Amino acid sequence: MKLSKLLESIVPKQVSGISLSSDHESVSAPCMLPIHLSPDTEISSVHFNSREVQPGGLFVAIQGLKFDGHEYINSAVTRGAAAVVSQKPVALNIWNIEVENSRKALATLSSQFYGNPSEKLKIIGITGTNGKTTTAFLIEKILLQAGLSVGVIGTLNCRYGGKVFDMSMTTPESLDIQRILADMLVDGVTHLVMEASSHAIFLDRIDACWMDVAVFTNLTQDHLDFHGDMENYWQSKRKLFTEHLVKGPKKNKAIAVINCNDPCGMSLFKELPSALSVGFDGRCHLWPEIIRKDQAGMEGVILTPKGMFKFVTSLIGQYNIENILCAAGACLALGLPLDIIRSGIESVEFVPGRLQSISNSANRFVFVDFAHTPDALENVLQTLRTLTTDRIICVFGCGGDRDREKRPLMGRIAARLADVCIITSDNPRFEDPMTIIADILAGVRKEGLLHYVPEDAIKSLSASGYVVEPDRSSAIDMAVQISRHGDIILIAGKGHETYQIIGNKTVPFDDRIIVREALKMLTVNR
Repeated sequence: MKLSKLLESIVPKQVSGISLSSDHESVSAPCMLPIHLSPDTEISSVHFNSREVQPGGLFVAIQGLKFDGHEYINSAVTRGAAAVVSQKPVALNIWNIEVENSRKALATLSSQFYGNPSEKLKIIGITGTNGKTTTAFLIEKILLQAGLSVGVIGTLNCRYGGKVFDMSMTTPESLDIQRILADMLVDGVTHLVMEASSHAIFLDRIDACWMDVAVFTNLTQDHLDFHGDMENYWQSKRKLFTEHLVKGPKKNKAIAVINCNDPCGMSLFKELPSALSVGFDGRCHLWPEIIRKDQAGMEGVILTPKGMFKFVTSLIGQYNIENILCAAGACLALGLPLDIIRSGIESVEFVPGRLQSISNSANRFVFVDFAHTPDALENVLQTLRTLTTDRIICVFGCGGDRDREKRPLMGRIAARLADVCIITSDNPRFEDPMTIIADILAGVRKEGLLHYVPEDAIKSLSASGYVVEPDRSSAIDMAVQISRHGDIILIAGKGHETYQIIGNKTVPFDDRIIVREALKMLTVNR
């Protein structure tokens, strides 16, 4: 694609450079559209990582969380960059396009380079602290039930057309999003379900990714290490609806689906021009009547503006009713019939790592869940408490280099709602695991649980108490060893993850595999 064609999608502050032909003089001038470049450079690729620059590529220098791309412009030029986009003027022998915000420019330029793929797809975006992955999973199954070709970008992975790709983050960088969307179109995908993290919204990764439906699940404490406070966190989530959804080529038809059980959701719903409300209030557009809730799942009726439908699900917990309502609302906004929505909901047996039951012959009820926020952990434990009169044993930790304020909150919630707490490591990253555990214990101790050392816990922890075991594998094994018939074991924090991040190493680790091995040994030794 010619550079001038690529630049039609943005409004640069200035375009400057020295032409590649000796017959031309250097140029430097404020941008005036249309942009006429002489010579007009052919751009073969777009990059934001200087190490990936190919000859003829366009390098966009962005400010990362750890590194500033402007420091690597010379490296990009050495590798053959044909032009550079930056937030400040740079003296180069190639074209330099100066912009106000290079992150926004990266998103828009990437979309233009790949043919504006989001305009050709039906896109459902989902944001919220908790519930994004489950809601995305439900929507995916409903769309598949309708016979549609579906792609998903989210916490679990990126998947479409029978292909699955691991993701390093919930929502990729804008260049990667646009490339993936273009690949999906080539593969025949018509509908995309995408989780939109607060980081991605704040960092403009989803700019130029035009959505048909945007879903808000809830807002509770998380990511304060990045956003600073809850107000900034909320404004980042809100931006998806108040800025992205009301702009672009789909703005006149785009619809929001808002969980009004959440106070922020109710506030957001009132300020949006086109939205469906979901919740437990009969005044919402979609609301449920629950007939049954037990260990096997739930059944009930969902009432909608298009009528009502009965449903049965193996998912459990009030929060999963909210996720089901959000998914149903999104698919209703797309015009899908109620019988298809019902069939899609009922086709979901479980969501990987989301209160996923681990079957066993040891007469233990074992669940693995991604709960890594105070609200998520409280919801899961409250749900499990309604299902048993026996003990709940909770294994959990908190991630390192992340929001420290939530650690004592999670400790206190676990100590209040579980009978036995085993505090362990999650993904410690570059923090000392014992420092993280100390933060958690500040909350645990407020509930007055007895403290057991690991050796005594295995021998005599018959009632309630807490144990510190920093080795996560040993902690899971301890939970199984001290459990009794009928007990519920919850292993929280990592869910679907198949790794553990320790320092700069990512090592294989899957809670589900570890607990299955522990259960197997319990069965052998009993």
